[in-house]
Order: sequence, then C-alpha cells, then structure tokens
Amino acid sequence: MKRLITFFCLLSFLVGVQAQKVTLQDVAAGTYRAQSIHGLKPMLDGEHYTQISPDHKRIVKYSFKTGEEAGTLFDVATARNHTLRSFDDYIMSPDESLILIQTETKPIYRRSFTAVYYIYNVKNRTLTPLSEGGPQQVPLFSPDSHQIAFVRNNNIFLVKLLFGNSESQITKDGEYNKVLNGIPDWVYEEEFGFSRAFDFSADSRMIAYIRFDESQVPMFSFPEYKGMFPAQEEYAGYPGAYTYKYPKAGEDNSRVSVHTFDIKSRVTRKMNLEMDSDGYIPRIKFTSDPEKLAIMTLNRHQSRFDIYMANPRSAVCKAIIRDESEQYIKEPAYADIAFYPENIVLMSERDGYNHLYLYTIGGNLVKQITKGEFEVKEFLGWDQKANVFYYTSNEESPLRTAVYRTDAKGKTTKLSTRTGTNSALFSKNFAYYINTFSSKDTPTLITLNNNRGKELATLMDNAELKSELATLNMPQKEFFTFKTSSGVELNGWMMKPADFDPNKKYPVIMHQYSGPGSQQVLDRWGIGSFSDGGMFEAYMCDKGYIMVCVDGRGTGGRGAAFEKCTYLFLGVKEAQDQAETARYLGTLPYVDGSRIGIWGWSFGGYTTLMSMSEGSGAFKAGVAVAAPTDWRFYDTVYTERFMRTPKENGEGYDAGSPIKQASKLQGKLLLIHGTADDNVHYQNCAEYSEALVQAGKQFDMQVYTNRNHGISGGNTRNHLMNRVADFFIENL
Repeated sequence: MKRLITFFCLLSFLVGVQAQKVTLQDVAAGTYRAQSIHGLKPMLDGEHYTQISPDHKRIVKYSFKTGEEAGTLFDVATARNHTLRSFDDYIMSPDESLILIQTETKPIYRRSFTAVYYIYNVKNRTLTPLSEGGPQQVPLFSPDSHQIAFVRNNNIFLVKLLFGNSESQITKDGEYNKVLNGIPDWVYEEEFGFSRAFDFSADSRMIAYIRFDESQVPMFSFPEYKGMFPAQEEYAGYPGAYTYKYPKAGEDNSRVSVHTFDIKSRVTRKMNLEMDSDGYIPRIKFTSDPEKLAIMTLNRHQSRFDIYMANPRSAVCKAIIRDESEQYIKEPAYADIAFYPENIVLMSERDGYNHLYLYTIGGNLVKQITKGEFEVKEFLGWDQKANVFYYTSNEESPLRTAVYRTDAKGKTTKLSTRTGTNSALFSKNFAYYINTFSSKDTPTLITLNNNRGKELATLMDNAELKSELATLNMPQKEFFTFKTSSGVELNGWMMKPADFDPNKKYPVIMHQYSGPGSQQVLDRWGIGSFSDGGMFEAYMCDKGYIMVCVDGRGTGGRGAAFEKCTYLFLGVKEAQDQAETARYLGTLPYVDGSRIGIWGWSFGGYTTLMSMSEGSGAFKAGVAVAAPTDWRFYDTVYTERFMRTPKENGEGYDAGSPIKQASKLQGKLLLIHGTADDNVHYQNCAEYSEALVQAGKQFDMQVYTNRNHGISGGNTRNHLMNRVADFFIENL
C-alpha cells in the first residue's frame, strides 16, 4: 500500500509538472528570458575583467583565469560625495584610474540617450559630476585620461580634469533640427549604427568630429497624445507634435563635413575631403599616429567605400583604400575596421563572402586572412606578438557560429567546443576569452576559456531557467531544409506541439523577418518571434499550432550572391519564397494546407503584406506589425542601399509596394502600428489601410497610442501578443 501511495503521489506530481503552460503575460513580462552578464570589460593587465553586479550597485573585478571575484572597483555604498542608489552603466578611463558612472539614462532614439555622468576616482573613492550644465551624451576620455569630451544640445564640450574639471565649449553652432556636432543625425544613427561622431587624437591634443548640417533635410511630424504609461499631461486637452528631420528615399540628406579642434590653440580646421556632395561619412577614427585621422566615406548608392587618411593640422586628405560592389557595401566594412600602428584589418565581400583582409597603414594589401565559402561574422582581434588573428565565422553551417584563430601560416583552429552560436570577448593580452554560447535547446551559457579554447570556469549557465523550462509544456524544436520550385534550397525551423501526433492535421503559423542580411533561422536560444527561446511559439503550440520560420532569398549567412539577389526589387523574391514555404508545408502529412498564416514585425510585417498579395492565395490569415508599405516612405540610407532612389528605380519601388498591390490582397489581415513610430511612420499604415478601403478589402486594425517601433510600455506588449494570438485562433 505504501508503494502504491508513493507511486500515485509521484504520478500526480509528474502530471502537475507537465500541466504547467506558458501564458502570454509571462511572455510579455520576460518571465522565462535567459539571463546574461552586463557591462563586461577587459582590464589593462590582461588578467582581469570587470562587470556590473546584478543589482547595479557595484563594478566588480574578476579573474580571467578562475572567474572568481578579485575586488570591487566601485560601490555605491562606499563611494563618497553622492546620493546614488544604483547606476546604469560605466566607462573606464584608459589608465583605469577613473570611471564615468552613468545615471538617469533617458533614451532618444534606438542608440542615443542622455544621461547624468559622475567621475569616480578609484583611489580616493570620490564622485564628482562630469558637468553641472545639464545631461550629457556620448562622453569620451582622452587617451591620457586627463580630459573628457561630451555632447550637449548638439555641441561638443571639453572637461579638463587637471584644471579643476574646468569646462569649455568647443562648438557653438549646434541647434536642434539644424546642426549636429559630434553626434549623428537620425538616419545615420539608425542605419549606420553609431551614436558618437568624434574622437581624440592619440596624443590627446586634438579632437576630430563630424558636423551634420540637416537644415535642408525635410521635416516629419507625428502627433503626441496624453496617453498612459507614461502619461503626458501637457497634451490632455490638445495633442502635441514631435517634429524632426527624416530624409525619405530620394530626398536631401544632411551635408556632412569633418573638422578638427586643436585643444591648446583652440583652432578649428575643416578637412579637405574629396567626396561626393551627396556622399556619406559613416565613421571617423584617429589611428595610433596623431597625424593620421582615418575618414571613411560612401557614395550615395553605397556601392563605393573609401578610406582617407587626413592630417588633422594641414587638413590634407589622401585616399588609401577603396572597396566596390555592383550592389552595395555592407556595414561591417566600416563598423568592424581595426587600426594598428602599422596595419589595418578590414572586412570585404569582394570574393563573394565576408572575409578579413590585412593592409599596411598606407593602404597596401598584405594578404587575405580568411578564405572559403563561409562568412566571417565578427573580428575579435589580432595578437600582434604571436601574429594570430581571432574571429567568429559560420564555417560549419550558415545556422551556426564558432570562435576561430588563424596563425601567420594560415593554420586555422576552432576554439569553441559547443555546437550552436558562440561569441567571444578576449582579454587585452589575448591569453583568455569569455565565450557566450547558446543553441535552440540551450539557454545562454557563459564560460571562461584560455586562448586554445580550454574551459577554465563557468560564469553563468541559466540553471534556474532550465529547471523552470523543464516544468513547462515546451514544443519540439527542429531545423529543416527544402527546395523551392526554382531549385533554391531554404533553411527553416519548426516547433511542434509537445503532444504532437503525426496522424493529425495541424494549422501552421509562419513568422519571419526576411530583411536583407538578416537571419532568423539560427541555432541559438534567441529562436522565436520575440528572441526569447520560442516562448510565444510555445504558447501557440499549446493551442494546437505548428510554428515555422524560413529564411528566404535576401537573408544573410550564405554569401553575397544569395543575399544581394533581391537588389532593386525588395519584397518580390522574399514574398515568393514565403509562399513557396506555405506550399511545401501543405505537402506534409501532418499540415492542413488550407490553414496557414503568416506574420512579422517591421520588414517582417512588410513581407507578410507582400506574401499575401503575390497571387497564389497561400495564406488564410496574416498579421503585419509596424510594416513599411511603400519604400518611398522610408529613409534614404536603408532604402537606397537596396533600391537606389525612386527616380532611378520607379519600377522596383512599384513592384515592392504593398500599397500598389492592395487589390491583390488575399486572406484575413490584421494591421498593427504605433502612432509615435519614428522609424516606420504610422503614415505607412494609414496610407495602406486607405488603399485597402478603396480596393474593397476588409481588414482588422490595431493602433497603439504614443508607441514607437518597439510597441511596448505598460500593458501594451501583453495586449499586442493577445491580439495576435486571438486573431490567428479566430481565423485559422
């Protein structure tokens, strides 16, 4: 009898465990989100690194060799002269004697923010404000650690630490919606991926900066209402408006120029840069030679990338390297470039795949460092003493990333040992690295390793999350490939209900992004529509759906030809491939081909609309969130990179416009958009919905007040997830 009671107790426990289900409230709140480690930064000695404590009250020093705590560099409890309870982030001075403590962070756009910074003296534990004149942006220590430059109200300021933290203003002409000094305008920040546009010379005597004159860029406005979370009381009676410079495809961009400021003489010079009047300057960076300022430029089509070396005093600029493409140059060419005293390491797709190249500092090609039909994903550094290059690549599979080293003789060694997605942060002396790993079935695992790949310690394994997941009704995750009718092989993932029955017919919901160079089909924990390990998918699987994602033509990881085949005709091949996916799924014995839905966010929302309008009627229902509906409404840098201007490529713009295809829409549709989307404007939704009305097409629509492109805040994300789920449940 005792055994029987024990058995039934165990059985009821197991049933209870299996019965736990994922709720949308948990998904929206990030209840099952994998933990990571924040603020990791290698220290000068090569033996230690720093990180922010989980409660954001300390900056802790750890050993690279053991992963054990080796001291505390900053603690709000022991720091003097302040009332801080916590902090947001930090910046170490080059000599590590000072730390900038970031507080009161307020976002502006995707990468930009203002904050109140304090200078912390590690030796005497005192905190002093960086400036009393108001919040700051993008502060930067000089190489000698004696000065800090920052931006406020579109002007550059300089604080001299050896002179009682005296503050001076370097530029005077900065003005909102007119001139920006040292920080990028909206489109540069969004599409070139940076927030600081100034740098110190190696001898700390000069500052170089990009000046953005956006006075000729057209204005865009959207209404702001009172709303909730947060409520804007000033708009309780009459709505307000947010107005900013946003260059749409074919319109004027900011006029950009590079200037240098001599700190001692206070002389400002404009660099004599020979570039197209409508060209771009996506980066500037001083080299280790104070007489060499690297200026990177692109033509407006972004098909020609040039590196100039400028003398910051004479203003003479000399072109040293050029890279060209028939279509466009991708961001890693200028975002991941590295300058050394005698050399430059950069990325290029010139042989059809993204690889590393070594040049002299004068611009002569020394060698191609990596070769093969795979893509280098990130350059991790060059140990010059050992002459070894470190990087990550997808050499094993477009779905997976590993850490590699290659020596002077070209011998390549894989360092990471786990199959999935790996990234690395190396110590300053390249003796150690921190490896961050995940796979579709393994949440984030962070380990310490030596430079031969041997694991020394585990820093985080998300054991608690794994225990929680074990109690949930999680779907089965699997990868698959299939060939389209035109013979193109596509990669996908599929999530089946935990109680999957191969003899049943299931409806399918396809989620995708599909944008140029993007990848959703990756062996990583971030699988799923909200990059959370597929928790939204788990909820829908529990409701009886199979969840699918396929990367069509134009996506990344498979070389330039596959990625750039959509050039000038965005949306056409992408839509064809999603429809091909639906037809393929319909041939599987456990799929009900008459009940297939599709959805996506941003470019994924756009592809949803294009896929439901490509003519085959493959989809019974779809949801488009924050979707562009005509590329004429979107910004210059992104749109023209893939489409050129509307004047040059009207046919391509028309072919890739859901508005132009509105009469061809098939299936039930839900449009979702935020009214304060500064990226994909609500205009896209408004104009497309009008086109559907005039075409006699019925549709559903959900608008979120005062929400930007991320559509979150308060209960918003939970509401959105329920809206999407309910729509598919009702229509599939």
